[in-house]
Amino acid sequence: MTHSLSSLPLPRLAPLARFAALPPLVRLTTLRKPSTSRSNVATLAILFAALASAGVAPAQFSQAPRPGPAAPITSPGPAAAPRSSDKIVPLDRVVAVVNDEALTQFEINDQKNVLLGQMRASNVTPPPADTFDRQVLERLVTERALLQFAKDNGLRVDDQQVERTILRIAQENKLGPEEFRRVLEREKIPYAKYREGIRREVTIQRLREREVDSRIAVSDAEVDNYLATVAAQAGGENEYDLAHILVTVPEQAAPEQIDARRRRAEEALGELKEGKPFSQVAAAFSDAPDAVQGGTLGWRSPARLPTVFIDVVRGMKSGDTSNILRSAGGFHIVKLNETRSLNAATVVEQTKVRHILARVNEIASEAEAKARIDRIRDRLETGAKFDEQAKINSEDPSSSKGGELGWIGPGDTVPEFEQAIGRLKPGELSQPVRSPFGWHLIQVTERRTQDVTQDRKRDQARNALRQRKADEQFQEFVRLVRDRAYVEYKVDDR
Repeated sequence: MTHSLSSLPLPRLAPLARFAALPPLVRLTTLRKPSTSRSNVATLAILFAALASAGVAPAQFSQAPRPGPAAPITSPGPAAAPRSSDKIVPLDRVVAVVNDEALTQFEINDQKNVLLGQMRASNVTPPPADTFDRQVLERLVTERALLQFAKDNGLRVDDQQVERTILRIAQENKLGPEEFRRVLEREKIPYAKYREGIRREVTIQRLREREVDSRIAVSDAEVDNYLATVAAQAGGENEYDLAHILVTVPEQAAPEQIDARRRRAEEALGELKEGKPFSQVAAAFSDAPDAVQGGTLGWRSPARLPTVFIDVVRGMKSGDTSNILRSAGGFHIVKLNETRSLNAATVVEQTKVRHILARVNEIASEAEAKARIDRIRDRLETGAKFDEQAKINSEDPSSSKGGELGWIGPGDTVPEFEQAIGRLKPGELSQPVRSPFGWHLIQVTERRTQDVTQDRKRDQARNALRQRKADEQFQEFVRLVRDRAYVEYKVDDR
């Protein structure tokens, strides 16, 4: 059973630092959601991340003002007594220049303040101040380089897309728009600044989809090989709850650089062997985006693990920590928290669906896509055939099959699409439905109850293999963009 759908993504809205290692939050490489997604965790991560992008610089992080030009010479007179109302106003300063854009101390302080709050909430001990400063600066430099790459390549996110994303975040937190704004006010987060943070994160997610996700392919042979490997295991397929430490190695690093990075990984492993908490060591040593969360990767099937992890993790017991592992990206240390089986039978109610999609993106605006889908619906209402209209008009890979998506189960699609399916009777045509991909017309053709254990395993394997490839290739893409950026550090300027 195969399904092909649009690859327009829903942004995961996380600070750039998480891009390399964590699973996507609500990001979609197809309209289908991975069956192992954790929407509650995703929603919280979205909210935390958006706050990280929109924080306000705290006074305690501000820099002392630089001396200004000398005042004009005036006649001597009595010295003015200091007034209690006089206040020292902290001045910002440039900490780094990324290509042709400045990165300021206030921006770094914003990020530090929010990340420290997240670490306290997760009971993660912050790393030493100099290490933490370096981590925050590096993640903001990388974010700035990616945003510049997106801009240079014509990728834009308009105001309507930003507002829809904010509305979705509010809804997933069970908040109305006004209530959500009040939450931001209580956190002392200006809405305009929050909004621009969301725009940045949506932009980077769109960049990932265009440059990486849309180019990922998983063949039937790869799925067959993976399932054959799982079948050969004595206990069937398991899923693993993992944490990790990554010490990165720059592309084309010199031998002495590699040796230095290896020594850093060995130092981290030494602290673990001395009994220090894994989360604390990860926060202090890891270069991975999830370092501030204690290196948590969450639940991963073998197909979603980097190749270098798979055999090692399968031989570990809960609570075990690996030795140092080497990959193209650097040196890793992995901890196995827990294991669970994925071998239970799956019986679900399925719906056979077809649809027509008019995308909303940088090419087609919201109004244009909505007007287009309305015209298509008018034609269907006056006797046009659904499959013919899908082949001509749908902006989805399923258009070649008349819009047929095959049999859809619970959780296979984004909430808006699934809710619309649930309201339709067989043969009924929906009103226009807005999803993160654009505007849809949906028609249900049949329903059934089905044991989908084997089909679901294939879908899970395909999604997991796709995600692993996408994660690995996006890590490489981010590293290349960062390495090619011109970065001038001004940290020592006073």
